[in-house]
Amino acid sequence: MHDPYAFEPFLTDYDLYLLGEGTHSRAYDKLGAKLRDVEGVTGVNFAVWAPNATSVQVVGDFNYWDGRSHSMRKHIPSGIWELFIPGLKTGEKYKFRVKTSDGGSIDKSDPYGVAAELPPCTASIVADLDVHQWRDSKWMEQRRQLNPLEQPMSIYEVHLGSWRRGKDRLHGWLNYRELAHQLVEYCQEMGYTHLELMPVSEHPYTGSWGYQTVGYFSVTSRYGSPEDFMYFVDHCHQNGIGVIIDWVPAHFPKDDHGLRRFDGTALYEHADPRQGEHP
Repeated sequence: MHDPYAFEPFLTDYDLYLLGEGTHSRAYDKLGAKLRDVEGVTGVNFAVWAPNATSVQVVGDFNYWDGRSHSMRKHIPSGIWELFIPGLKTGEKYKFRVKTSDGGSIDKSDPYGVAAELPPCTASIVADLDVHQWRDSKWMEQRRQLNPLEQPMSIYEVHLGSWRRGKDRLHGWLNYRELAHQLVEYCQEMGYTHLELMPVSEHPYTGSWGYQTVGYFSVTSRYGSPEDFMYFVDHCHQNGIGVIIDWVPAHFPKDDHGLRRFDGTALYEHADPRQGEHP
Protein backbone atom coordinates (compact mmCIF):
# COMPACT_ATOMS: atom_id res chain seq x y z
CA MET A 1 0.00 0.00 0.00
CA HIS A 2 1.61 3.24 -1.17
CA ASP A 3 0.76 6.76 -0.06
CA PRO A 4 -0.30 8.92 -3.06
CA TYR A 5 1.16 11.99 -1.36
CA ALA A 6 4.63 10.45 -1.11
CA PHE A 7 5.20 10.88 -4.86
CA GLU A 8 6.61 13.98 -6.54
CA PRO A 9 4.46 15.79 -9.14
CA PHE A 10 4.80 14.57 -12.70
CA LEU A 11 4.31 18.00 -14.27
CA THR A 12 7.51 20.03 -14.51
CA ASP A 13 7.84 23.78 -13.99
CA TYR A 14 8.32 24.12 -17.74
CA ASP A 15 5.12 22.15 -18.39
CA LEU A 16 3.25 24.46 -16.04
CA TYR A 17 4.74 27.53 -17.70
CA LEU A 18 3.70 26.42 -21.20
CA LEU A 19 0.28 25.28 -20.04
CA GLY A 20 -0.19 28.59 -18.26
CA GLU A 21 0.47 30.66 -21.35
CA GLY A 22 -1.47 28.28 -23.60
CA THR A 23 1.43 27.22 -25.80
CA HIS A 24 2.00 23.61 -24.70
CA SER A 25 1.78 21.65 -27.95
CA ARG A 26 1.25 18.32 -26.19
CA ALA A 27 -1.08 19.23 -23.34
CA TYR A 28 -2.96 15.99 -24.00
CA ASP A 29 0.14 14.08 -22.88
CA LYS A 30 0.22 15.91 -19.56
CA LEU A 31 -3.39 16.49 -18.49
CA GLY A 32 -6.02 13.84 -17.90
CA ALA A 33 -5.37 10.33 -16.57
CA LYS A 34 -1.97 8.90 -17.57
CA LEU A 35 -0.60 5.47 -16.75
CA ARG A 36 2.77 5.86 -15.03
CA ASP A 37 5.54 3.77 -13.52
CA VAL A 38 7.26 5.69 -10.74
CA GLU A 39 10.32 3.85 -9.43
CA GLY A 40 8.65 0.49 -9.97
CA VAL A 41 5.27 1.59 -8.62
CA THR A 42 2.56 1.56 -11.28
CA GLY A 43 -0.51 3.74 -11.13
CA VAL A 44 -2.31 6.63 -12.76
CA ASN A 45 -1.37 10.30 -12.68
CA PHE A 46 -4.37 12.64 -12.74
CA ALA A 47 -4.11 16.30 -13.75
CA VAL A 48 -6.87 18.81 -14.46
CA TRP A 49 -7.10 22.57 -14.99
CA ALA A 50 -9.60 24.19 -12.60
CA PRO A 51 -8.06 27.50 -11.47
CA ASN A 52 -11.14 28.82 -9.70
CA ALA A 53 -11.98 25.66 -7.74
CA THR A 54 -11.40 25.62 -4.00
CA SER A 55 -10.58 21.90 -4.10
CA VAL A 56 -10.60 19.00 -6.55
CA GLN A 57 -10.82 15.32 -5.67
CA VAL A 58 -10.46 12.18 -7.77
CA VAL A 59 -13.41 9.86 -7.24
CA GLY A 60 -14.18 6.47 -8.73
CA ASP A 61 -15.00 2.85 -8.07
CA PHE A 62 -11.54 2.45 -6.51
CA ASN A 63 -12.46 4.72 -3.56
CA TYR A 64 -16.21 4.10 -3.56
CA TRP A 65 -16.71 7.61 -4.98
CA ASP A 66 -15.60 9.08 -1.67
CA GLY A 67 -13.69 12.29 -2.36
CA ARG A 68 -12.06 12.32 1.06
CA SER A 69 -9.63 9.62 -0.07
CA HIS A 70 -7.86 11.42 -2.91
CA SER A 71 -7.75 15.21 -2.71
CA MET A 72 -5.59 16.64 -5.49
CA ARG A 73 -2.71 19.07 -4.97
CA LYS A 74 -2.87 22.47 -6.66
CA HIS A 75 -0.01 23.97 -8.62
CA ILE A 76 -0.04 27.70 -7.86
CA PRO A 77 -0.50 29.93 -9.84
CA SER A 78 -1.24 27.69 -12.84
CA GLY A 79 -4.55 26.44 -11.47
CA ILE A 80 -3.69 22.84 -12.37
CA TRP A 81 -4.48 20.12 -9.84
CA GLU A 82 -2.49 16.89 -9.82
CA LEU A 83 -2.27 13.57 -7.96
CA PHE A 84 -0.62 10.21 -8.65
CA ILE A 85 -2.67 7.28 -7.33
CA PRO A 86 -0.65 4.04 -7.04
CA GLY A 87 -2.20 0.72 -7.98
CA LEU A 88 -4.74 1.97 -10.50
CA LYS A 89 -4.81 0.47 -13.99
CA THR A 90 -6.70 0.53 -17.26
CA GLY A 91 -10.44 0.25 -17.04
CA GLU A 92 -10.81 2.32 -13.87
CA LYS A 93 -13.86 4.62 -13.90
CA TYR A 94 -13.32 8.09 -12.46
CA LYS A 95 -14.45 11.71 -12.30
CA PHE A 96 -13.17 14.94 -10.82
CA ARG A 97 -15.21 16.25 -7.89
CA VAL A 98 -14.87 20.01 -8.17
CA LYS A 99 -15.66 22.29 -5.23
CA THR A 100 -16.57 25.80 -6.39
CA SER A 101 -16.02 29.14 -4.68
CA ASP A 102 -19.73 29.46 -3.89
CA GLY A 103 -19.64 26.23 -1.89
CA GLY A 104 -21.08 24.01 -4.60
CA SER A 105 -19.78 20.59 -5.61
CA ILE A 106 -20.13 18.76 -8.90
CA ASP A 107 -18.65 15.61 -10.43
CA LYS A 108 -17.07 16.31 -13.81
CA SER A 109 -15.88 14.04 -16.59
CA ASP A 110 -12.23 14.47 -17.55
CA PRO A 111 -11.77 17.16 -20.25
CA TYR A 112 -8.66 15.26 -21.41
CA GLY A 113 -10.07 11.77 -20.87
CA VAL A 114 -9.46 9.28 -23.69
CA ALA A 115 -12.31 6.86 -22.92
CA ALA A 116 -15.75 7.11 -21.38
CA GLU A 117 -18.70 5.06 -20.24
CA LEU A 118 -21.53 4.31 -22.64
CA PRO A 119 -24.14 7.08 -22.33
CA PRO A 120 -26.25 7.84 -20.39
CA CYS A 121 -23.48 6.96 -17.90
CA THR A 122 -20.88 9.72 -17.77
CA ALA A 123 -17.69 8.58 -16.01
CA SER A 124 -14.31 8.77 -17.71
CA ILE A 125 -12.26 5.56 -18.03
CA VAL A 126 -8.50 5.08 -17.76
CA ALA A 127 -7.20 3.68 -21.06
CA ASP A 128 -3.84 2.83 -22.63
CA LEU A 129 -3.42 4.35 -26.09
CA ASP A 130 -0.15 2.52 -26.75
CA VAL A 131 -1.64 -0.96 -27.07
CA HIS A 132 -2.37 -0.84 -30.80
CA GLN A 133 0.34 -1.96 -33.21
CA TRP A 134 0.02 0.33 -36.22
CA ARG A 135 0.56 -1.16 -39.66
CA ASP A 136 -0.08 1.88 -41.84
CA SER A 137 3.53 3.03 -42.28
CA LYS A 138 3.34 2.72 -46.08
CA TRP A 139 0.27 4.96 -46.27
CA MET A 140 1.76 7.50 -43.85
CA GLU A 141 4.97 7.70 -45.87
CA GLN A 142 3.02 8.22 -49.09
CA ARG A 143 0.98 10.97 -47.43
CA ARG A 144 4.16 12.70 -46.33
CA GLN A 145 5.56 12.73 -49.86
CA LEU A 146 2.42 13.81 -51.72
CA ASN A 147 0.85 17.26 -51.95
CA PRO A 148 -2.86 16.73 -51.21
CA LEU A 149 -3.74 19.87 -53.18
CA GLU A 150 -2.46 18.18 -56.33
CA GLN A 151 -4.16 14.83 -55.78
CA PRO A 152 -7.68 13.75 -56.79
CA MET A 153 -10.01 13.53 -53.82
CA SER A 154 -13.50 12.11 -53.43
CA ILE A 155 -14.93 12.26 -49.91
CA TYR A 156 -17.72 10.11 -48.47
CA GLU A 157 -19.24 11.69 -45.36
CA VAL A 158 -20.83 9.24 -42.96
CA HIS A 159 -22.46 9.04 -39.55
CA LEU A 160 -21.22 5.76 -38.11
CA GLY A 161 -24.27 5.12 -35.96
CA SER A 162 -26.80 5.31 -38.76
CA TRP A 163 -24.88 4.30 -41.88
CA ARG A 164 -25.60 0.62 -41.41
CA ARG A 165 -27.26 -1.27 -38.57
CA GLY A 166 -26.50 -4.65 -37.01
CA LYS A 167 -29.03 -7.26 -35.99
CA ASP A 168 -29.43 -8.15 -32.32
CA ARG A 169 -27.15 -5.28 -31.25
CA LEU A 170 -27.58 -2.72 -28.52
CA HIS A 171 -29.25 0.17 -30.33
CA GLY A 172 -28.29 -1.54 -33.59
CA TRP A 173 -24.78 -0.07 -33.56
CA LEU A 174 -21.89 -1.78 -35.33
CA ASN A 175 -18.41 -1.86 -33.77
CA TYR A 176 -15.59 0.31 -35.16
CA ARG A 177 -13.87 -2.85 -36.42
CA GLU A 178 -16.93 -4.06 -38.30
CA LEU A 179 -17.47 -0.61 -39.74
CA ALA A 180 -13.85 -0.48 -40.89
CA HIS A 181 -14.22 -3.50 -43.15
CA GLN A 182 -17.67 -2.62 -44.46
CA LEU A 183 -16.89 1.04 -45.14
CA VAL A 184 -13.55 0.32 -46.82
CA GLU A 185 -15.25 -2.16 -49.12
CA TYR A 186 -17.96 0.38 -49.93
CA CYS A 187 -15.47 3.22 -50.56
CA GLN A 188 -13.38 1.08 -52.87
CA GLU A 189 -16.46 -0.05 -54.78
CA MET A 190 -17.71 3.53 -55.19
CA GLY A 191 -14.32 5.11 -55.90
CA TYR A 192 -13.99 7.26 -52.78
CA THR A 193 -10.51 8.23 -51.59
CA HIS A 194 -11.46 9.53 -48.14
CA LEU A 195 -13.97 8.97 -45.37
CA GLU A 196 -15.22 11.99 -43.47
CA LEU A 197 -16.67 10.94 -40.13
CA MET A 198 -19.37 13.04 -38.57
CA PRO A 199 -18.29 13.82 -34.98
CA VAL A 200 -17.02 10.79 -33.08
CA SER A 201 -15.89 12.61 -29.93
CA GLU A 202 -17.88 11.63 -26.87
CA HIS A 203 -21.29 13.29 -26.64
CA PRO A 204 -24.28 12.76 -24.32
CA TYR A 205 -27.20 12.87 -26.77
CA THR A 206 -27.20 10.32 -29.59
CA GLY A 207 -29.77 12.31 -31.56
CA SER A 208 -27.31 15.21 -31.89
CA TRP A 209 -25.19 13.14 -34.36
CA GLY A 210 -22.20 14.03 -32.20
CA TYR A 211 -22.63 17.80 -32.31
CA GLN A 212 -22.57 18.28 -28.52
CA THR A 213 -19.03 17.37 -27.55
CA VAL A 214 -18.19 16.72 -23.90
CA GLY A 215 -14.89 14.87 -24.50
CA TYR A 216 -12.71 16.12 -27.34
CA PHE A 217 -10.01 13.48 -26.74
CA SER A 218 -12.37 10.54 -26.25
CA VAL A 219 -13.96 8.70 -29.17
CA THR A 220 -17.52 7.77 -28.37
CA SER A 221 -17.94 4.42 -26.66
CA ARG A 222 -21.11 3.74 -28.64
CA TYR A 223 -19.11 1.87 -31.27
CA GLY A 224 -16.29 0.42 -29.20
CA SER A 225 -13.05 1.25 -27.41
CA PRO A 226 -10.20 3.62 -28.34
CA GLU A 227 -8.26 0.59 -29.58
CA ASP A 228 -11.21 -0.40 -31.78
CA PHE A 229 -11.15 3.09 -33.31
CA MET A 230 -7.39 2.84 -33.89
CA TYR A 231 -8.07 -0.39 -35.76
CA PHE A 232 -10.66 1.47 -37.85
CA VAL A 233 -8.21 4.18 -38.91
CA ASP A 234 -5.39 1.67 -39.41
CA HIS A 235 -7.51 -0.57 -41.64
CA CYS A 236 -8.62 2.40 -43.73
CA HIS A 237 -5.03 3.54 -44.24
CA GLN A 238 -3.82 0.06 -45.13
CA ASN A 239 -6.41 0.01 -47.88
CA GLY A 240 -5.62 3.46 -49.23
CA ILE A 241 -8.53 5.32 -47.64
CA GLY A 242 -7.85 8.57 -45.79
CA VAL A 243 -9.85 9.50 -42.69
CA ILE A 244 -11.15 13.01 -41.94
CA ILE A 245 -12.81 13.67 -38.59
CA ASP A 246 -15.28 16.47 -37.96
CA TRP A 247 -14.25 18.74 -35.08
CA VAL A 248 -17.05 20.72 -33.40
CA PRO A 249 -16.24 23.82 -31.32
CA ALA A 250 -19.84 25.09 -31.47
CA HIS A 251 -23.05 23.47 -30.13
CA PHE A 252 -21.50 23.76 -26.66
CA PRO A 253 -23.40 21.30 -24.42
CA LYS A 254 -25.14 22.31 -21.23
CA ASP A 255 -24.73 18.93 -19.51
CA ASP A 256 -23.49 19.35 -15.94
CA HIS A 257 -20.89 16.57 -16.18
CA GLY A 258 -19.23 18.21 -19.20
CA LEU A 259 -17.16 21.32 -19.83
CA ARG A 260 -19.91 23.79 -18.92
CA ARG A 261 -18.85 26.03 -16.00
CA PHE A 262 -16.21 23.45 -15.20
CA ASP A 263 -14.88 25.05 -12.02
CA GLY A 264 -17.91 27.20 -11.30
CA THR A 265 -16.91 29.76 -13.91
CA ALA A 266 -17.06 29.97 -17.71
CA LEU A 267 -13.71 28.22 -18.04
CA TYR A 268 -14.07 26.53 -21.44
CA GLU A 269 -16.81 28.74 -22.88
CA HIS A 270 -17.53 32.43 -23.39
CA ALA A 271 -18.92 34.17 -20.31
CA ASP A 272 -21.88 35.37 -22.37
CA PRO A 273 -24.09 32.24 -22.60
CA ARG A 274 -25.22 33.19 -26.10
CA GLN A 275 -21.66 33.17 -27.40
CA GLY A 276 -20.74 30.28 -25.13
CA GLU A 277 -23.17 27.96 -26.88
CA HIS A 278 -22.29 29.09 -30.42
CA PRO A 279 -18.92 30.90 -30.43
